[in-house]
Amino acid sequence: MSAHIVIENVSKVFETDGRRMVALENIDLQIPRGQFVCLLGPSGCGKSTLLNAVAGFAPPTRGGITADGAPVIGPGPERGMVFQEYALFPWMTVEQNVGFGLEIKGVAKAAIAARVAELLKLLSLEDFGKRYPKDLSGGMRQRVAIARVLALDSPIMLMDEPFGALDALTRRNLQDELLRIWAKLKKTVIFVTHSIEEAIYLADRIVVMTYRPGTVKRDIMVDLPRMRDPAAPEFNALKRELGQLVMEEQQRHHEAEMKSAAVD
Repeated sequence: MSAHIVIENVSKVFETDGRRMVALENIDLQIPRGQFVCLLGPSGCGKSTLLNAVAGFAPPTRGGITADGAPVIGPGPERGMVFQEYALFPWMTVEQNVGFGLEIKGVAKAAIAARVAELLKLLSLEDFGKRYPKDLSGGMRQRVAIARVLALDSPIMLMDEPFGALDALTRRNLQDELLRIWAKLKKTVIFVTHSIEEAIYLADRIVVMTYRPGTVKRDIMVDLPRMRDPAAPEFNALKRELGQLVMEEQQRHHEAEMKSAAVD
């Protein structure tokens, strides 16, 4: 498979009030077209910073990123972003929220209506098109946010802990929905999570990142067949391996915080 996203020697430095913080350092990744990749690690490892760099929201300080061979120099329609917060327009109905990007692009109203209807059916929202976000559960709001990204038919989906605020049952249902959509539409997905079980359940490949500065600690292919059973011995063996890797970085995080507190 050809590389759809190339991240080459990427570093990101933030400078605030005279303090310099290296968030990412020398990240090198090649992501093939259609692959589902999870970025995994504790808070402070730079997962979201790397995702935002790929999205074009926060360009790297050093290095470069290409998507389908084109340099990433800012946000683009080929890279759709789904946030943890639903970011829906409260004054718009579900249909209007999903079709908003197409309307901005100047797509004809009939084509928008057809595409919106198709996506609402795909995401089991066809009975809620005239509702407003306030009338929906958290899981349904996130489905609307996903539908809005899918409406633009972006070949790349970037997802920043999109299910993190949901209860366990809703989260599993949406994970299954996402896998069904991914299998049907063949998108390239980069998915940020701090949940080891979620990463194993979803991903073709898990990139474990180190605590700040964020680097690639391990790059693991997940060879388990789908649909995956979290109770299976193979699933739990990988969960233990990843748990050890993440715990090492959490310990580093704790030690860094203790050292910083002592200095202050």
